[in-house]
Amino acid sequence: MKHTLFTVLILLGLLGLVSCRQSGPSSDIDVDLINNPISADGYDQSARVAAITFDADLHDFGRITQGENISYSFHFRNTGNADLVISGCSATCGCTVADYPRGRIAPGKDGYITVSFNSQGKIGQQYQEVTVSSNAQPGRTILKITAQVSY
Repeated sequence: MKHTLFTVLILLGLLGLVSCRQSGPSSDIDVDLINNPISADGYDQSARVAAITFDADLHDFGRITQGENISYSFHFRNTGNADLVISGCSATCGCTVADYPRGRIAPGKDGYITVSFNSQGKIGQQYQEVTVSSNAQPGRTILKITAQVSY
């Protein structure tokens, strides 16, 4: 009797695991799909959308000495027709951090995202990325920095 009860409990547990398994695509929603004015029918010109446009998305610091802390400010403008909100910046390495404006940036206004790189413990050619997340279309922009670190 105990063996049969144990077998039934195991089967019910397995059935529960199988029935709860999610099928199909991941449940993660891409930021670019939220409030996307671009559809199969084309672009909705009347849609109010923020757009972030950088003067440049790459900065080369050139040769630096190991241990230097260096920074560069990437200039951008809201070229859309709605307020821009930067929700965050994430770097590929703990040696790189970004400071960005909080709050709303009106259409036509500009700002800076300052990327700082700590070369302590680094040597040779360095390449780091910072992903800027915002309500702009597209929702993510990648800024890149490079440096040749020597002793």
